[in-house]
Amino acid sequence: MTVCLAFTVSFLLTLVFGHFLLEELRKLHAGQEIREDGPTWHAKKAGTPTMGGIMFIFGTAVAVFLFGLPFMRAGVYVHLHILLFALAFGMIGFIDDFQKVRYHRNEGLTARQKFLLQLAESVIFLTIMRHEGFLQNTIYIPGTRVSFALNWFVYLFFAAFVMVGCVNSVNLTDGVDGLAASVTLVVMCFFSVVALTWDRYGVQSLFPAAMAGGLSAFLFYNAHPAVVFMGDTGSLFLGGAVAALAFAMDMPLILIPVGIVYIAETVSDIIQVGYFKATHGKRFFKMAPLHHHLELSGWSEWKVVGVFSGLTALCCFVAYMAVRNRYGA
Repeated sequence: MTVCLAFTVSFLLTLVFGHFLLEELRKLHAGQEIREDGPTWHAKKAGTPTMGGIMFIFGTAVAVFLFGLPFMRAGVYVHLHILLFALAFGMIGFIDDFQKVRYHRNEGLTARQKFLLQLAESVIFLTIMRHEGFLQNTIYIPGTRVSFALNWFVYLFFAAFVMVGCVNSVNLTDGVDGLAASVTLVVMCFFSVVALTWDRYGVQSLFPAAMAGGLSAFLFYNAHPAVVFMGDTGSLFLGGAVAALAFAMDMPLILIPVGIVYIAETVSDIIQVGYFKATHGKRFFKMAPLHHHLELSGWSEWKVVGVFSGLTALCCFVAYMAVRNRYGA
């Protein structure tokens, strides 16, 4: 019941708050700068308000805090840790977006600045989760009951870089109307269902359920043709949420199947850059990341979103079947 209420309240708050936020963003002329080397038809999106991720961040945060109060009174704060971690990444995105809007360019913080901030936040989150007893220095293999231990510092190094990589992969996916929101909505549903299946992690269903509600409402504004973009404010928040949930539920390897789209987008970008350098100017894809290659190959934005979301749903189902009986549920 609490999960349903969290979803509903987050949905309604995001939907209503989004209406007022959109008007304010327009007044502030917080328009998105479009990549000059992007698909030519994306040029008409220039000036579309950005930083719209604030609307689902607001809805999610209020719902999590409101329905998480009974857990906090009982001394359980894991849902709050996840929220604060995602918020910290969202703040990095906000600073980045603010600089882009203020100086009217498509670049904000430098890659080095983002990396160092994200790495520091990941280490802090992981340390807190270990201290609270929600994180062990073991790697669970989905589909089995096998886990193997690592030295804590080795695990910390591994986990921090996985989290930073996950966050930036989600950020890279945000390049087509509704894509990052739709794919991550499916991922949040996966985490909600798994948390409910494992009684041990019932409290952890609260955050992904609220996120799912917020993203569902956000798609009213962000689905093609989008009237607002989430910006780095939203996409880094989403990346932080996905990474935090995977580690908080002690199954980081589950990011491989449920994050298949994020991974494909990142790998396509890596291949493009590597091939370009190796061949002195030739391109492996028509454009990277993958969603732009598919657009230039004739796919509509609706088709990209539909196929990527469907693929994520399929992989999430397989992942759920692999982990649902982990604790004998």
